Amino acid sequence: MSRKSNQLASTIGKFQSLPTPLRKAAVSQLFGFVVKFFGTAGIRVDEISQNRAVMTLKNRRKVQNHIGTVHAAAMSLLAESCTGMLLGMNVPDDKLPLMKTMSFNYVKRAAPGELVAEATLTDEQLERIYSDDKGEVTVQIKITDVKGVEPVLCDMTWAWIPKKRG
Repeated sequence: MSRKSNQLASTIGKFQSLPTPLRKAAVSQLFGFVVKFFGTAGIRVDEISQNRAVMTLKNRRKVQNHIGTVHAAAMSLLAESCTGMLLGMNVPDDKLPLMKTMSFNYVKRAAPGELVAEATLTDEQLERIYSDDKGEVTVQIKITDVKGVEPVLCDMTWAWIPKKRG
C-alpha cells in the first residue's frame, strides 16, 4: 500500500517529538483553532495516527445535559471529530472529505465523567482512500464512559471527492 502523507498528517507529525502531555495539548489546541466547535467543547486528542484516533471529552458544564451527563449532541461531536480527523489524516490533499451519514443509538446513560472515543481504519479501507478518486468508508468508532460502558452505538460514514479546480 502506498501511503502518502498529506498536509494534516505532515502537520501532526511535527508534534510527535514532543513529550506526550505537550503533544496532546498542542494537537488539541491546533485542531480546536481550525474547528471552532471542537475547541469550544474542549475535546482532547489523545492519539492520532493513520489508522487510529483516540479523543477524550470531559464532562464539564458547557457540554452537559439537564441530568449532568455529556449531552447527546456533544457525544455526536466527539464521534464526528474522532472519525473525521482520522479520515483527514489519510485523504489526499486533492480530495475533500465529507460527512455522509451519522447514526446514533443511545443505549445507556453515560456514567458521570469523561467519555473516550476510539476510531480505527482497516488496511483495506486505507488502500481504498489512497487509490480511489472518490468513495466512502464507514469508520469504526467506539465511545466508552469511565466505567468502560458504551452509552452510544454509532456509525459514521465519510465520503471523499475530488476538490473542484479553478
